[in-house]
Amino acid sequence: MIQNGDAEEQRTTVPEARGGLLEVLWVASRLGISSFGGPVAHLGYFRDEYVVRRRWLDEHAYADLVALCQFLPGPASSQVGIAVGTLRAGVLGGFMAWIGFTLPSAVALILFAYGVSNFNVTNAGWLHGLMIAAVAVVANAVWGMARNLAPDRPRATIAIAAAIVMLVSAHTWTQLAVIALGAAAGWVWLRPHVTAARAETDTGRIGGRRVAIAVLVGFFAVLIALPVVHSLYAGHALAVVDAFYRAGSLVFGGGHVVLPLLQASVVPPGWVTNNQFLAGYGAAQAVPGPLFTFAAFLGAVMHPGPNGWLGGAMALAAIYVPSFLLVNGALPFWSTLRERTAVRAALLGVNAAVVGLLVAALYNPVWTSSIHAPGDFALAVAAFGLLAFWKVPPWLVVAIAAGGGQLIAWI
Repeated sequence: MIQNGDAEEQRTTVPEARGGLLEVLWVASRLGISSFGGPVAHLGYFRDEYVVRRRWLDEHAYADLVALCQFLPGPASSQVGIAVGTLRAGVLGGFMAWIGFTLPSAVALILFAYGVSNFNVTNAGWLHGLMIAAVAVVANAVWGMARNLAPDRPRATIAIAAAIVMLVSAHTWTQLAVIALGAAAGWVWLRPHVTAARAETDTGRIGGRRVAIAVLVGFFAVLIALPVVHSLYAGHALAVVDAFYRAGSLVFGGGHVVLPLLQASVVPPGWVTNNQFLAGYGAAQAVPGPLFTFAAFLGAVMHPGPNGWLGGAMALAAIYVPSFLLVNGALPFWSTLRERTAVRAALLGVNAAVVGLLVAALYNPVWTSSIHAPGDFALAVAAFGLLAFWKVPPWLVVAIAAGGGQLIAWI
């Protein structure tokens, strides 16, 4: 890191010289095979690699990118990686950063999907243990997010109200309405909680505002057009692209919060069984990289086809395309937007509503589909304690839960 404080303050958000595509791919791939622990942990790994070790960005620039990606819907840690790659080596650099960080876990989860599909293991004890691990992981996410995103009475109230609404009416459009109402409540109610904005961030290298506007128009055009086209031309492949693109476009709060939206999209139509869904979600905790690669598992395991490698790649691409469009469309405007107190207050409201969505998802489908007996509850409590208080790595907790589920089945 730079020792001279004044020099650090004057550094721009972009490196002095661009890097090569292979360099970005190599660094992102190392992170993709070593970054366990979910989105919050990923941001820490990114800071160590990109800011401290390689000095591609300074502290303020990295904090600005994190703030931007928390503001956008979609997988925050993946979007930070895409943004860093884009600033380092252009739009293709962002793609290389995504490939490197995403591919290892996506491949692992597609292979797991083949095992689940071909060996009929949906009733195995260890698989039920993975489902119980999902209870502990989501509960730990609720615990951490509630402390950070709903720490006071107004935001806790928004979170509780959001949870109640989702528990009463658990539909995709209800989730969108809850997010919108959270933004409105924050806009009106949370302005006193907004902290001062940092100095303006220089993002001029990533493209002009006209190009950014065109990209954002494309994002919304696809979001609106896909369900319309699907209603006119029925087809499973188009339905899958529509469902996963919508999930990547409308989920605030990162990987865990995508759970209810994806569950509502793939389980009721019969594409994926609820046991398969929760087993895959548990497995997603055991691999490094982004939780959104859970989409690759769902695409690979679903019926009817396309499934397998093709279905996994299609679902993965569909859920991530919005991230590319949003990051490249929003970067040129972020410095101006984040200075507006009302906008940042609305973001606080959205984040609080996200906590409520996660509370509802913890109950249904995670809890209701996994906890059936006192032994299940005991294993979930033990896994939660290991995660929340003993700080055991998530992949190890998942392995322990799988073994515990198999032991419960034998008993």
